[in-house]
Amino acid sequence: MKEIICSMSMFQLLLRASEKCPWIIRNQMLEHGKMWPPNLKGMVMLLMLMILNVSGAFVGINVGTDISNIPSASDIVSILKQKKIQHIRLLNSDHQMLTALANTGIEVMVGVPNDQLLRVGQSRPTAADWINKNVAAYIPATNITYIAVGNEVLTTIPNAALVLVPALQFLQSALLAANLNTQVKISSPHSTDMISKPFPPSTATFNSTWSSIMLQYLQFLKNTGSSFMLNAQPYYDYVRGQGVFPLEYALFRSLNPDSQISDPNTNLFYTNMFDAMVDATYNSMQAMNFTDIPVMVTASGWPWHGAQNEQAANVDNALAYNTNLIRHVLNNSGTPGQSNNQVSTYIFELFNEDLRAGPVSDKNWGIMFPNATTVYTLTFEDMGTTSADSAVLRGTFCVANSSAPPSALKQSLDWACGPGSANCSAIQPGQRCYKSDDIVAVASYAFNDYYHRTQASGGTCNFNSTAMVTSTDPSKPIFSL
Repeated sequence: MKEIICSMSMFQLLLRASEKCPWIIRNQMLEHGKMWPPNLKGMVMLLMLMILNVSGAFVGINVGTDISNIPSASDIVSILKQKKIQHIRLLNSDHQMLTALANTGIEVMVGVPNDQLLRVGQSRPTAADWINKNVAAYIPATNITYIAVGNEVLTTIPNAALVLVPALQFLQSALLAANLNTQVKISSPHSTDMISKPFPPSTATFNSTWSSIMLQYLQFLKNTGSSFMLNAQPYYDYVRGQGVFPLEYALFRSLNPDSQISDPNTNLFYTNMFDAMVDATYNSMQAMNFTDIPVMVTASGWPWHGAQNEQAANVDNALAYNTNLIRHVLNNSGTPGQSNNQVSTYIFELFNEDLRAGPVSDKNWGIMFPNATTVYTLTFEDMGTTSADSAVLRGTFCVANSSAPPSALKQSLDWACGPGSANCSAIQPGQRCYKSDDIVAVASYAFNDYYHRTQASGGTCNFNSTAMVTSTDPSKPIFSL
């Protein structure tokens, strides 16, 4: 009886800890599990897993490496703490990062890069060595919870397709041998390009070329209780669609009544492309008779800058997409077809990657520059009880472009204070922020007020190319927010 009371007391302590720090439960389970009586160990472990699974969806972020001057690991962790980011995806298993993340509680997804996949998938000892050096050596101090094996393997390096599932199996065996198979889950991220005709979602199926491998992959996920990892990037589908879908649909913005998008087979309405991608994935799995595998989005974002022919890649769209994505994920509403399944998501990405190959936009998905200055500000906390102005745009400002002609600035200022309904009382003659000889400062006040009032409903910081978004606070000395 004393043992039962002690074990239940431990359970109550962990239950209270779970309310604020779920990662503490994991560490306590690993540390104290051996002390539990055999007849209670299974029950307590089950209850702990239930607690860990009721916290709802989370939003994390990708940390890439194709950067010429990447910040130090300690600086990156400081940024994560400052932004209150509790989940990150590393595209590799950088040991300096894993060391810097120790004792932070941040949940970490490590990656087996594509260039290591062949070795891991062809040799069980190599897979075991990878686990020992890159995972087991850092647990429990570093809270590693996922391993992403490769990235979009079937669509980017199809010659390695046959070793993907063996790599998953070898790594899983190594986790089992290290007694880490309940702490760490394994999967492999796939692109939506794997899905043939993703709309309507109800009839979506995986590309039949990969049917055999997908069957093995899905069976692995089901057997191990892992998630289907999906890289969902509406930006690419919007650009490739060339106007088939409205921009508002890609950015989670409200659609006009005449532009509502529905699945004709289910009569489900889709207010955004992200949900349609996720439901297309669920239905593709269902077409292969798998219905109980959750989807986790391992990369989703929007580029903030592109070449002249990449007009959709701009700060307004990037801020709108990621802000609305975070709000959408954290409200735990699921998708039209899977309302009971929350979709945890990793934003792509923390830093711009200037060394990435491809068009200009591919180098500019980050919310920060590598020198740690901000491109635009996001909040990774639940915004359900905060205003769009205070939570979403904190640290982001819309200012006049000083190189714009004064006549164009005057025209934009008149529109902002008139039809745009900006609050321009403080910049009227005789008021505290009026400066008759500084049209840039006065226009910045009006533009910023308009942007903060209307961004959540589709307002932009453009004003016929006379304005721009900045993270530099222009409030001194002309105005304050």
